[in-house]
Amino acid sequence: MAGVSRCLKYSMFIFNFLFWVCGCIILGVSIWIRVSKDAQEALNISSSNMFVGVDVLIAVGSIIMILGFLGCCGAIKESRCMLLLFFIGLLLILILQVAGGVLGAVYKPQLEDGLNLTLTEAVNLLKGNSENAKQVQQSWQKFQLQGQCCGLVDGIKDWGSNSNLVIDDKKICECEQKYQDEDLCYYFQDRYIFKQSCKTVLVDFLKKNMDIIMGIAFGMAVIEVLGLVFSMCLYCQIQRK
Repeated sequence: MAGVSRCLKYSMFIFNFLFWVCGCIILGVSIWIRVSKDAQEALNISSSNMFVGVDVLIAVGSIIMILGFLGCCGAIKESRCMLLLFFIGLLLILILQVAGGVLGAVYKPQLEDGLNLTLTEAVNLLKGNSENAKQVQQSWQKFQLQGQCCGLVDGIKDWGSNSNLVIDDKKICECEQKYQDEDLCYYFQDRYIFKQSCKTVLVDFLKKNMDIIMGIAFGMAVIEVLGLVFSMCLYCQIQRK
């Protein structure tokens, strides 16, 4: 009977070891961000929506670690059971990835409506006075200065009665002197503020980087397909041995 290809076996092991290390890094950094107050302050993470993103990264890191472990052990121990579990797990991720892309294309209008609803809820926080609202306002003020934008949808109107709020010695949406001659600002009450809404900045950023996002998604799909092919080839060789 034919033996197991050592090249395929150790290539599979090295690939999955690197896969496992990546999972460890993602999981470790995500947990550190989740529990460390210093990390949250450094990354301006304060709202519950941002914590959801960190929790998703923890889940992703855990899944990558488990799959990497199964792939490594399955290859080095020549375990058909582990290789089969690795294959099934990777196949499910690929199916979910493709299904997510298809659903995103089919239900694009509904997704846009959901985005608008989320933005509307965020606008309510900009107008609020609760502790949670104040944390969101402080983080959003920093984003406005970096993105050279104001509010979420309707500019300064999104801030309501908080439009004259002072955060870090600056009034909300205040446009710095260096930007006032670049047609980025207009005069509002006693100061210059940024013209465009932050929703416009976010949408423009996504459009400009869509090729990169699609490239990453395609690259991940190719890696997943290669993982499926190699694991099944190794599985079949072990079965024939």
